[in-house]
Amino acid sequence: MENTITLEEIQNFKGKYPKQLWYLFLVEMWERFCFYGMRGVLAVFMVDQLGLVEGEANLQYGAVQAFVYAFTFIGGIFADKILGFKKSLFFGGIVMILGNLLIAANPHDFFYYGITLSIIGTGFFKPNVSSMVGELYHEDDVRRDAGYGLFYAGINIGGMLGGAIPIYLGKNYSWSLCFLSAAIVMIIGVITFLLTKKHLAPIGNSPLEKQTPKKRSLYEIAVYAGSIVVIPLVYIMVINSDYTEYFMYTIGILALIYFIYELILIKEGKQQLKLLAAFIFIFAYFMFMAISEQSGGSLSLFAKDNLSTKLLFFNIDPNVVNNSINSLYVIIFSPLVGLLWIYMAKRKIEPNTIIKFSLSFLLLAAGFFIFYAARFFVNKDGLSSLDVFALGYLLYTLGELCIGPIGMSVITKLSPKRLFGMMMGLWFLSSAFGQFAAGKLGAEMSNANTGTTLMSKLIAYTDGYYQLAIYAVVAGVVFIIAMPLIKKLMQEVK
Repeated sequence: MENTITLEEIQNFKGKYPKQLWYLFLVEMWERFCFYGMRGVLAVFMVDQLGLVEGEANLQYGAVQAFVYAFTFIGGIFADKILGFKKSLFFGGIVMILGNLLIAANPHDFFYYGITLSIIGTGFFKPNVSSMVGELYHEDDVRRDAGYGLFYAGINIGGMLGGAIPIYLGKNYSWSLCFLSAAIVMIIGVITFLLTKKHLAPIGNSPLEKQTPKKRSLYEIAVYAGSIVVIPLVYIMVINSDYTEYFMYTIGILALIYFIYELILIKEGKQQLKLLAAFIFIFAYFMFMAISEQSGGSLSLFAKDNLSTKLLFFNIDPNVVNNSINSLYVIIFSPLVGLLWIYMAKRKIEPNTIIKFSLSFLLLAAGFFIFYAARFFVNKDGLSSLDVFALGYLLYTLGELCIGPIGMSVITKLSPKRLFGMMMGLWFLSSAFGQFAAGKLGAEMSNANTGTTLMSKLIAYTDGYYQLAIYAVVAGVVFIIAMPLIKKLMQEVK
């Protein structure tokens, strides 16, 4: 049944988007609910429920997020070499469900155990859907960027709901309900995948299909067993953030060595240059994430104490706004930006990927300058404007739309098909290092607050946002200066 559709039939679709794209973002949408739900409650839960001070919570948040994204690199390799995207996705989804159910059973006692399972499960789940989206298109199909744009918008529906519902349930009803909601939507996501995966054939099938069933099963069982064996090790590293640095440096060096090894195996010089270009984009994404990924850490803690509850004409929890408004903006603007790229491409005036990356940093800088400006809109109670905060997120999001879907698209354009999973894993690994760096930057902001008032906290955090804005401007300018070199490495890819 799964092999009745050929790859050519999938890629030769009519219209702007292939139908398989809708199935994939429905699956990823529920994973994003789970992921954003967990991300949005981590820092708040650790401060309010586990008793961590804000500096420690920022570091712990960065560590957990770093592990989540680092394991996507490992999961991507296993998907490339052994499981295939489909089996890897299914296994990861099941482990994520178990992790959330475990926390829901007893949030205080089982929190780090459940987080450990969620890290491993996400590692197997996250890189595979993005990789399969790339295979829906021919290498030279100009509709690919728009496809990733729509995919990015669709999955952020889950991000928006996940950012709002779990934190609302946790703060107002029960933390068990908070984590149970994440488990339920992952169950929906896995069922959706099982019902629609037949339309993806042969995309995502096992790379070991030509091996004997016995040998293939042996390799697959070894991967599943290995994932169980490493649970205690991951747990120890999660509860002790001091181990995070050792882990990150180790996996970073190993990832670089493996990338160089695969680069050497490629005999074609042009393809080697393309992979080097892909690596530059991956490094740029690390810088972007190091600056931007304050949303679940310092921005979450800032929203908890330093913002009013009035957004335009509505009263709303600032943490719900912090967790969800980015996804809401993505839903609204991502399809429009994707269609804009198609419109400009038809008229041969579309900016190249390098310009889009540079623009992302400049827009990100503008967003953080507005977060900094929140200090000038303080009311008599010492709370800043939620409207200004939301405006900062608008520019932040527009910057994200110039790098997130565009980056995933260009990585698949520059990489050979057999390395899609590894390169997408590297993309997420760069995010892991970005998350790790963001946690450290957030901790520095928290530690800079030597006072005990809301105003002293506001000044410390907004000073930090000003510095991040400067870093983003510098990164954007440097990328523009490096454009001739990067274009040469990219060859014919635009």
